[in-house]
Amino acid sequence: MKGLEAVRLALRALTTNKLRSALTMLGIVIGVGAVITLMSVGEGVQAYITGQFESIGTNLFFVIPGSFDEELDRPAYLTLKDVEALRDPAEAPDVLYVSPLIQGNAAITTPGKEKQIEVSGVTPVYSLVRDWGTTVGAFISEADEASRGRVAVLGLDTANYFFPNTPNPVGEVIRINGAPFRVIGVLEEKSSGDFQNENETVLIPLSTTLSRIFPRRTNRGEPRVNFIYVQAKSDDRMEAAMAEVSQVLRQRHRILPGQPDDFTIVSQDDLIGTFQQITSVLTVFLGAIAGISLLVGGIGIMNIMLVSVTERTREIGLRKAVGARRRDVLMQFLIEAMMLSMFGGGLGILLGGSGATAVSYFLRDQGFSAVITPSAVALATLFSAAVGLFFGIYPAQRAAGLNPIDALRYE
Repeated sequence: MKGLEAVRLALRALTTNKLRSALTMLGIVIGVGAVITLMSVGEGVQAYITGQFESIGTNLFFVIPGSFDEELDRPAYLTLKDVEALRDPAEAPDVLYVSPLIQGNAAITTPGKEKQIEVSGVTPVYSLVRDWGTTVGAFISEADEASRGRVAVLGLDTANYFFPNTPNPVGEVIRINGAPFRVIGVLEEKSSGDFQNENETVLIPLSTTLSRIFPRRTNRGEPRVNFIYVQAKSDDRMEAAMAEVSQVLRQRHRILPGQPDDFTIVSQDDLIGTFQQITSVLTVFLGAIAGISLLVGGIGIMNIMLVSVTERTREIGLRKAVGARRRDVLMQFLIEAMMLSMFGGGLGILLGGSGATAVSYFLRDQGFSAVITPSAVALATLFSAAVGLFFGIYPAQRAAGLNPIDALRYE
């Protein structure tokens, strides 16, 4: 039997029972749609997390007190003297900027409003390190830092919350833990979401933070910081800058050779790589779960094809009696199973694309967008074809193996 003739016979058989064929395809449609939607969500999570970390700045790494790998027998701190040592070009020639940070929640109040918001003590260079300027007003200056000025730069969400009817709140006064601060600027909007909403923040001078808001000190009385942003001079000098920072801090903290560091250096690439590994596993896991529905759809195809063989036993016997070969019958039923699977796969691709678009629409305010990749579409298509072939083999073999005399006698 020629291929075109087999396809024509398969189409006629499928259209004879339109409702049954549609219901059989439904399992494949749902399975392919689920695979594409869930894998697109997984890819979108990867892109979202990568974008969040890249929005922090370029050529950056972070120094955090303590060790993730070793249990230390002494307290671990980062101090302002550590920051001053890292700023020395003789000690760390590949370091461009060093920006310490002190963070904590504080009560922010204006007449009639109060809210707990994260307050960060920063230096003027923080704006350069984070590539984060102001839309109105100015950023914290060296004079503000030197004079321990009571000035504040508000995140966009913070400004909108406390001054909703004031497009330019510069000059307004807020209170941080009861202390008055004059607003000098509003930060540019940062992409935000559930992972991190940087638009709800208040920035004040680091010196003011240490003296008035969070007076954190070590056992020796040295001013203590939460962590330190370090920006390398260029992308290709990142490794050198990290090695220099490690050497300076080991010397300052009097860590002997062989002893573990009491600080941790983390680069953006480290963070992105770690999260991408996690989300890659998540994507595969989601795809595997969705693949189960494809298997269920394949079982449905096998079931219907077996029913079809039983219903068409006399037809099969008649075809064999007039000269149809075993492989002709086998090919006919295999093509029917494959067509059910492929038609369902095509509709499933449309359903999966619609599902990914719906997820992106509902999470648009968080800056999330599902990513439909050609590999996900190809995988779902090939898998649906394989399901049709695999689950169609047994019914086709059963049809091809019928004895024509017994088939013609079948009632």
